[in-house]
Amino acid sequence: MSVISIDEIQATIAHAREQLSSGCARIRSAYEAHPATTTVLRGRARLVDEAIIHLWRVCGISRDAALIAVGGYGRGELFPHSDVDLMVLLPSSADGSLQAQLATLIGALWDVGLEIGQSVRTLDECLEAADQDITVQTNLLEARLLDGNKALFDDFCKRYREQLDVRAFFKAKQLEQENRYARFNDTPFALEPNCKESPGGLRDLQMLGWIARAAGLGRNWRDLARRRLITGAEASDLRSIERFLQHVRIRLHYLTGRAEDRLLFDHQEKLALALGIESTAAKRASEVFMQRYYVNAKKVTQTNTILLQNYGAEIFPNRGGPAFVINDRFQAVRELLDIRNDDTFERYPSALLECFLLLQQRSELKGMTARTLRALWLNRKRINAGFRADPVNRALFLAILKQKRGIVHEFRRMNQYGILSGYLPPWRRIVGQMQHDLFHVYTVDQHIMMVLRNARRFTMGEHAHEYPLMTRLILGFDRHWLLYIAALFHDIAKGRGGDHSKLGMSDAREFCEHHDLSPEDTDLVVWLVAQHLTMSQVAQKEDTSDPVVIRRFADVVQTERRLTGLYLLTHADIRGTSPKVWNGWKGKLLEDLFFATQRLLRGATPQQALGLDDRQENARGLLRYHGLRPGVEDAFWVQLDAVYFMRHSAEEIAWHSRVLYFRPDAEEPVVKARVSEEDQGVQVMVFTRDQKDLFVRLTGFFGRLGFSILDAKVHTTRHGYALDSFILQDPGNTAHYRDVITLIEHDLTERLKHPGPPDRPAPGRLSRQVRHFPITPQISIHPDDSGKHFILSLVAADRPGLLFSVAEVLARHEIRLHTAKIATLGERVEDTFLVSGQGLALDSRVLQIERELLERLQV
Repeated sequence: MSVISIDEIQATIAHAREQLSSGCARIRSAYEAHPATTTVLRGRARLVDEAIIHLWRVCGISRDAALIAVGGYGRGELFPHSDVDLMVLLPSSADGSLQAQLATLIGALWDVGLEIGQSVRTLDECLEAADQDITVQTNLLEARLLDGNKALFDDFCKRYREQLDVRAFFKAKQLEQENRYARFNDTPFALEPNCKESPGGLRDLQMLGWIARAAGLGRNWRDLARRRLITGAEASDLRSIERFLQHVRIRLHYLTGRAEDRLLFDHQEKLALALGIESTAAKRASEVFMQRYYVNAKKVTQTNTILLQNYGAEIFPNRGGPAFVINDRFQAVRELLDIRNDDTFERYPSALLECFLLLQQRSELKGMTARTLRALWLNRKRINAGFRADPVNRALFLAILKQKRGIVHEFRRMNQYGILSGYLPPWRRIVGQMQHDLFHVYTVDQHIMMVLRNARRFTMGEHAHEYPLMTRLILGFDRHWLLYIAALFHDIAKGRGGDHSKLGMSDAREFCEHHDLSPEDTDLVVWLVAQHLTMSQVAQKEDTSDPVVIRRFADVVQTERRLTGLYLLTHADIRGTSPKVWNGWKGKLLEDLFFATQRLLRGATPQQALGLDDRQENARGLLRYHGLRPGVEDAFWVQLDAVYFMRHSAEEIAWHSRVLYFRPDAEEPVVKARVSEEDQGVQVMVFTRDQKDLFVRLTGFFGRLGFSILDAKVHTTRHGYALDSFILQDPGNTAHYRDVITLIEHDLTERLKHPGPPDRPAPGRLSRQVRHFPITPQISIHPDDSGKHFILSLVAADRPGLLFSVAEVLARHEIRLHTAKIATLGERVEDTFLVSGQGLALDSRVLQIERELLERLQV
């Protein structure tokens, strides 16, 4: 075996690098000129083959070894920036000389510019690894000999096939898919899906190919059609969809210059243009592209379900007993609902809804057979105006909503197979429709499904520990299935232009009247759709310690049934936008508003509704619980007015009192911090003699530490002290709150004791969503109902230091801040401030303040 010099290796590497670079450039040029996926996938695989085989031979590696391509590379497909997976198969363990040669080879391949994933194994080691790891077993399924010992490779293929347990492989791949789906929220409809790994992506198609190959059912879609596992039309669709997804991934790799598979907002518009997709009058090109992507991903998940069942029937031919007849239309086969005849849906159109009801009513059924799903999809267009007008079908649809189990599961299935779009025509326009509002992370139809899921969970005992109040309320809510109807319609008019709440009202009313709901129930559903945003807006943007605000909200609600329904729907809606939007603080705001309004509707006075007397009494009880003797709080409380007691809970009042009862005239600043309820932030109390620009300095301090301010209550006592309360949250790290309490207390106290220029929050990077979907800032300043204060409303894209910027402008104009309601909805903030100041009575001064705020909020 000849020894290769370093110079020879380096020369070979340089030549191979040049060949790969020029070859990849030619492939890209050819693809750009005439886009065909094989140009890239097969072309790059052949190009890499040549480079690897050449280096393998130059390194002089023994012909007893076999060089094998595995994984996607073994299949003969390489995306522009895909890894190159190799296996060196040895007849026996490598000696020192061979190990050195292999190390040289691997190093050379990296130097050439290839991302290599490699393994070196004997035949026995290879089979053992495959037996223990489904990923290894899958990669070896598509092994391809590049060079070396063909006899050894043939022996490997023979023993691999003999060892392969097809049934275990099938079950393992199903479990693998379930786990993968769980990582991606079980939906292909996220706004930034992964075109490879998300449900409906290329991995789903590859998995179907792996199982077919392992079971000997075929090597391509045509083979599966010949075996009648799919229809010829489905085979053609799958090939078309596969090409579309391949084009998307190829373009994405070229666009980013790396192995990027996420369809991030940064790339969607450029991808659309690269794929020749243009904008329309109503939608930007990225929205048209993503809707096309979702349609294709949906078809993939449909076919995936059908094919997996057909595979299961082939791989487990004797699984399950004989068919069990349910009625004239359906039977149960292997725990799956099956149509008794291929023309069942043609003869009995109502069965298009009945099948979902049966799945709810019969717990032994785990789903539908492949032929039922296929027939369901092919016959979906039988749902027309006549079908929707049939009283039988209307009764079936309501029955599905009223069942004790399976509501969300079956509505998702109805959406997946086009039944929901047929039965609710307005639904068609929201399927796959993106929402660029910076806090929804799902398409409109999937958001509605999440809201339906949340409302449904309120009724389930296993979730009562998560939503104890919701569970108690919904179990006492007569005909709670009306909330499900409101959930279905609350956003159904999005994307039409105009107020979707008002537009959705007419859709909801038409549905209720056509389904013979009573006038009372119809009015409730329509009202909930019309007002579904109201409660969250009041709770998050208005001063709910103000009796006028509560009275006005109660006048809108009018009845306790409406209040309860709206509370439940609002809770479900906010939780259904994004996992990041909901927090315990939002829950507390809604809960306080609910109980205050409930008391008012039950006849309490505004003061009783806000619980002022109860709060003081409960606060005194908490002080006694902590060992403080009666009356010790009086010296502190005498300096506080009713507004303070209305704005703070009994627990907060007791906390402040425990800290301050013995020093109501403290000479030095008092700063106390604690972890808030549910460990979702830090509560900070600041007590000091009132001073100029205090709020600016406080927001600057918190901003410098990287905290977002969720809530601020600014109060001035009768004797001229500032008593300010804040709820802080660190968006990037929620695990260290207890660690920063001492830091906040010490450092902020020192800042207040030695006044100086305020801290300025460090400028931070804007999020990708804000960069690609900017929000035009909005500022509004108007008097409140009492005429004593002004309400400053702000809508803008969230960014570091935003509240500090607002505070600076207000301080410059000598505007006094009383409360701040900070509502952060994903990347969007909707803040409301209660302010006062002589300059606010002058229109010219108001316009100047608004102009300065808009300038500071531009991003």
